[in-house]
Amino acid sequence: MDEEYDVIVLGTGLKECILSGLLSVDGLKVLHMDRNDYYGGESTSLNLIQLWKRFRGSDKPPAHLGSSRDYNVDMIPKYILANGALVRVLIHTDVTKYLYFKAVDGSFVYNKGKVHKVPATDMEALKSPLMGIFEKRRARKFFIYVQDYNESDPKTHEGMDLTRVTTRELIAKYGLDDNTMDFIGHALALHRDDRYLGEPALDTVKRMKLYAESLARFQGGSPYIYPLYGLGELPQAFARLSAVYGGTYMLNKPECKVEFDEEGKVSGVTSEGETAKCKKVVCDPSYLPNKVRKVGKVARAICIMSHPIPNTNDSQSVQVILPQKQLGRRSDMYLFCCSYSHNVAPKGKFIAFVSTEAETDQPEIELKPGLDLLGPVDEIFFDMYDRYEPVNEPSLDNCFISMSYDATTHFESTVVDVLNMYTMITGKILDLNVDLSAASAAEE
Repeated sequence: MDEEYDVIVLGTGLKECILSGLLSVDGLKVLHMDRNDYYGGESTSLNLIQLWKRFRGSDKPPAHLGSSRDYNVDMIPKYILANGALVRVLIHTDVTKYLYFKAVDGSFVYNKGKVHKVPATDMEALKSPLMGIFEKRRARKFFIYVQDYNESDPKTHEGMDLTRVTTRELIAKYGLDDNTMDFIGHALALHRDDRYLGEPALDTVKRMKLYAESLARFQGGSPYIYPLYGLGELPQAFARLSAVYGGTYMLNKPECKVEFDEEGKVSGVTSEGETAKCKKVVCDPSYLPNKVRKVGKVARAICIMSHPIPNTNDSQSVQVILPQKQLGRRSDMYLFCCSYSHNVAPKGKFIAFVSTEAETDQPEIELKPGLDLLGPVDEIFFDMYDRYEPVNEPSLDNCFISMSYDATTHFESTVVDVLNMYTMITGKILDLNVDLSAASAAEE
């Protein structure tokens, strides 16, 4: 261990693993350590016995749930947009050769007490029960505008500069009502609250295009994909990748104390009396608690069920977004459900998550609107965790700390953090122009 590294990465959470992979591919000498004896940190994947140990304090789950090892329950479950930034990052590092993805069946939105399929194209808008007949026509025109919009071709802009026009102004031009905007903004553009309405419309239009392009990619019922056996496969795939590039992984390293020189810059990491020297440290908030602050908390419920979520066309895998306005909340609520079709549970069992940015200390009450949509559950676990973000100045101490995972059940915000950190660490912007077909071979 007494060697010098360019970067030491602490924690094998998703963000840390992606960064470790990117930096290894860039030719940096990387040491990757974790105090736990398993991969994944906060974003690990648990079997049934591990789940019971963590939430019930016993290692005897009921026999009727089936074999423990048939379960891969992700603690931070997030679906991946088929054309999104994460897929591009995975292809960029070539880690896709270690992973098998499968399309997700359904993408739904909660509106006026009911669950509806999210319409993503002009044709789907015409069929959707979310809107009345006249609103459908207006929405169809708006969808066509978005589909045809090309940033570099002013002929498609219809006289509007979307870097100046706000989303609210663009919507007004098409005469769409609040109800329509609610599902477009939250379930298609995947905004987490309503601030986007006052911001330039270009971001929302790009997000809508990404959703539609992702949907078209696999001709499935949703724009999302998910690895077989769950997200726990990702950190392990990156560990393999890192090894190919000469990176070193060490699990079960207690304390992992970050050492600083007299100027306050990182000089190395000490574990079990040995110090590895380094120029930079990348880690999750738990390794440098005095350089982060608490910014919120996530409330979540993890459920094991014997049926798919009702009103989702019997989808074996599905995301349902409950926009804040529908619930009278300040932030959206998310439903995630996955099953045997992605090898995360035995046949006939479904794993469902309900998560939201907590506004109270009572997850049982706060998550009720989402839980009510699930129907009967066999088992339920409630959990809350704090969200942290870094407050240090990386240019002064060379510590690059990731933000805690938010309540969303898709990956977009997570990848933004990774790409920003990559740029801070290397001074480069990651080129995401890759051949997307490289990730499609493994689809089925």
